Amino acid sequence: MAVRNNGNFSQNRSKTSVSGYKRDMKATQQRQPNQRTERFPKQNFEQIRQTPQEKSKKHRPRRAKKFRLFSTRSGMDLTLLFLVLALVSVGLVMLFSSSYAYAYYNMNGDSYFFVRKQAFFAVLGIAVMIAISYFDYHHLHRFAIPLLIGICLVLMLMVPLKGTSLVPNRNGAFRWIELPVLGSIQPSEVAKFAVILIFAHLISINYKQMNNFRYGVLPYLVILGAVCGLVILEKHLSATLIILFLGLIMLFIGGVPLKWFGIGIGGVAGVGGLSFLLLRNSLLSYTMPRIQGWLNPLNPPDGVDTWQTRQSLYAIGSGGLLGLGLGKSRQKYLYLPEPQNDFIFAIVCEELGFIGATLIVLLFAALVWRGIMISLRAQDKFGMLLGIGLTMQVGLQVVLNIAVVTNLVPNTGISLPFFSYGGSSLMILLAEMGILLSISRTSNIEKT
Repeated sequence: MAVRNNGNFSQNRSKTSVSGYKRDMKATQQRQPNQRTERFPKQNFEQIRQTPQEKSKKHRPRRAKKFRLFSTRSGMDLTLLFLVLALVSVGLVMLFSSSYAYAYYNMNGDSYFFVRKQAFFAVLGIAVMIAISYFDYHHLHRFAIPLLIGICLVLMLMVPLKGTSLVPNRNGAFRWIELPVLGSIQPSEVAKFAVILIFAHLISINYKQMNNFRYGVLPYLVILGAVCGLVILEKHLSATLIILFLGLIMLFIGGVPLKWFGIGIGGVAGVGGLSFLLLRNSLLSYTMPRIQGWLNPLNPPDGVDTWQTRQSLYAIGSGGLLGLGLGKSRQKYLYLPEPQNDFIFAIVCEELGFIGATLIVLLFAALVWRGIMISLRAQDKFGMLLGIGLTMQVGLQVVLNIAVVTNLVPNTGISLPFFSYGGSSLMILLAEMGILLSISRTSNIEKT
């Protein structure tokens, strides 16, 4: 049976669809009344309301970071800080113990003369160290060349002023500059830092060309030759050796091929031997008695004085395993000359014994180890090289000082870091530790 379509079917269908849609929407709203408002979470309202200008500002590309004057991105390395403070504290105690008898007899009865001045420079140096630790070490790039030129000029000016009140003669050497207010300053201490800084600066720039003689060998030989030549004119052989060793260590870490080290060592040995033959009667004549005394300290040749070395060996031998006790040294009572300076470690061995001296050596070893770890994890080549250079300076001076005190090497006058008397030397050393703490702020190492 055919169904007749009179056109009302579509109209009825449309009416039914509209009414059904309205019923479905009404039922949906009754079941979920907050669906429309919950489509956009509350935390996204502010993003929706942002104007196009605000959105464009938010999505602008970041500019390249510039090094700030002060770096406070993370804390300093507390392990390194506490090691430095521990060494300074123990050094002040041992300085007073070793110097009060000498100060009483030579400083008009003032037994606290040396320790009072050293404590003042220690407090001032610690404040400088903390301040420098906030300084961004990357800015030292711009001071590398001016500092090197400045210290070379100072060393050159000291040559014609030898023997004057400005550059006096002390035990046959001309290592100090006497200033009216600041007192005596050793330019060779600044020269050590200047060499470390200029090497770190140049190697970090030419790191990929260190196998090239022009960029990896020649400029550093010129710098070492100039600085070491000027320092040796002051008759400061120990500082010359330290500067030379520091330069070689930094070149090795910087990637200089070993063949250049072989050529360089051969060249230095040849030049050194020729200089010794030509200048043994003038410039290097003061070293010959020391070498002869080093070979036979207990029975030296006529005219060779080994009194200081002998008293140092007596003090070390008297200490034994546990020592005589703090403050109970006998050699410091005018037997060992100037016990507060280069031979203070002999008094440490006499009073604290082998165990106490070993603990102090372990403190220095921990400081060197921590400094190397911080440097190896620095964020750039400059920080790594600078940190290793500063750390190795401390390590080299400790090793050479103990070698001199125990007569393993000739007496060359090397101070023990943080222990030996010397305000300017302590200030410079603490400032260098501040730079190492600044490197630790951005180093990838756990700050414990």
